[in-house]
Amino acid sequence: MSDSVTLWLRDAKMTLSAGASLGSTLYRVPVTISLTGTLGAGKTTFLQGLGSALGITQRLTSPTYALEQRYPLEHFGELLHIDLYRLSAKDALHLIHSSDHHHGIRCIEWADRLPDGTPDDACITIHLSERQDGAGRDLTVTFQDIALPSPEQVRRWREEVCLPHLIARHCDAVSDAAVRLGEELIQRGHIVRLGALRAAASVHDLLRFVDFHRGTGHIEKEINPDHERTWEEVKAGYPGLHHEAAAAKFLVGKGFPELAEIVRVHGLTLADSTRITTEQRLLYYADKRVKIDEVVSLEERLRDFTERYSHLGQLRESDAWYEEARKTERELFPDGPPF
Repeated sequence: MSDSVTLWLRDAKMTLSAGASLGSTLYRVPVTISLTGTLGAGKTTFLQGLGSALGITQRLTSPTYALEQRYPLEHFGELLHIDLYRLSAKDALHLIHSSDHHHGIRCIEWADRLPDGTPDDACITIHLSERQDGAGRDLTVTFQDIALPSPEQVRRWREEVCLPHLIARHCDAVSDAAVRLGEELIQRGHIVRLGALRAAASVHDLLRFVDFHRGTGHIEKEINPDHERTWEEVKAGYPGLHHEAAAAKFLVGKGFPELAEIVRVHGLTLADSTRITTEQRLLYYADKRVKIDEVVSLEERLRDFTERYSHLGQLRESDAWYEEARKTERELFPDGPPF
């Protein structure tokens, strides 16, 4: 499944910012980022923003005459910047094939010069187009670099593990809230993978029963012996893991390792530094704004958590996640969240 989003960029400053935001939604290398758009549409400006976000201190310039430039990166190996503007289709294809085994981030300007379009499947495509009214430009990003499950697959997984209806409702409510938050960031010119965010939220508590405790009445109302037997069988495959890590391991086993990374760090006590990408941070925050299936304030969510789990000695956890959630809110939505 591909994941696509379109942003309106008013000016070059927003184009730089959008490029920087792409750096906060990368999950794997090698990856190819292909860019298309008319001359002056902002392709190089976009890459300058990306390069800055990835720690490149020098200003990226179009390698039109040198054809390619390389920049070492701290976390993703190397950024290879290629420009196909002056090349024929044949020469462009030859140049691209010469870098097919690049292990970092490969950025290709004027990718439409290639006779067959995008050079590989592990690709993020960027298209910039001037708006007809002259008010800036539209940026369309299509992600084809990571695998996402279909809604039908998610439904089958829930049935497979006998996920309680209450937990399924919570996952769906968190999914809706996370997407609303993501849409708000998109309105502000930030790139967000809405498809990946929705999928991750819909399964973030898929193995929540791994951490079930007696005394949490809202859960016990749904327990039946058949479900408990299934849960014990599933739990045996994830010894010593809390539900976040167990769900991540489950997703890796199903062939969705990048989705697993979003889910793995939504827990209560992990330090904020473990949540690097935009989708990880949005899922964490949305989860802390949803009480069962109702969007509430962080303060109300904290009261609910305290009432349900204080007898289990988890008050310290509640203070930790509240502070982290408040910090995340301030950083992502300095003017306030949409709800």
